[in-house]
Amino acid sequence: MASSSYVLLFALLALASWQATASDPSPLQDFCVADNSSRVLVNGFVCKDPKDVKAEDFFLAAKLDMPRDTKTNKVGSNVTLINAMRIPGLNTLGISLARIDYAPLGENPPHTHPRATEILTVLEGTLYVGFLTSNPDNKFLSKVLNKGDVFVFPEGLIHFQFNPNPYKPAVAIAALSSQNPGAITIANAVFGSKPAILDDVLAKAFQVEKKTVDWLQAQFWADNQN
Repeated sequence: MASSSYVLLFALLALASWQATASDPSPLQDFCVADNSSRVLVNGFVCKDPKDVKAEDFFLAAKLDMPRDTKTNKVGSNVTLINAMRIPGLNTLGISLARIDYAPLGENPPHTHPRATEILTVLEGTLYVGFLTSNPDNKFLSKVLNKGDVFVFPEGLIHFQFNPNPYKPAVAIAALSSQNPGAITIANAVFGSKPAILDDVLAKAFQVEKKTVDWLQAQFWADNQN
């Protein structure tokens, strides 16, 4: 009886451990600088030999103090993501950073990060932000943020940011709990997929006529991620 209890306890601990590391796993050494020259495919990046690691592996002259161009897409925003692909030293550390620029009335449209929670702070301007909870409630939680305010978007949930000011731009900085958080922009994914999703499927899902779906699929779905 005692042995079966130990087995059950071990199974519960293993399950708890798996859930705790369901996103980015904790590193098993001080660092694992990505070896971008390696052709070995792993979940993340192969480690560079620690003897070859330099300070530059943890550095990027990202110029995040400089405004970004928000006129390159129709949504009026520009996301500059700093992740393990840009700073090799971020590999296995479970964190990344983004600067987000918003034109007047610009937005970072509804999207999800499948592998990260996001914490965002407003550096300049005002943002209207919000996220949706999962089915069946789909509760909408929103807030108007001013300079210095902070807001959290839980991992995997659909969220957005919108600059309601028609005259002034806005800027935010976000930290994300993954070296590669990923981003799925809802409209781009649904209506701009390659190949296109059958319009019968989308017409039924959105309860609209197929010609409306065809029109949406014909639009140019630009990416605001850089």
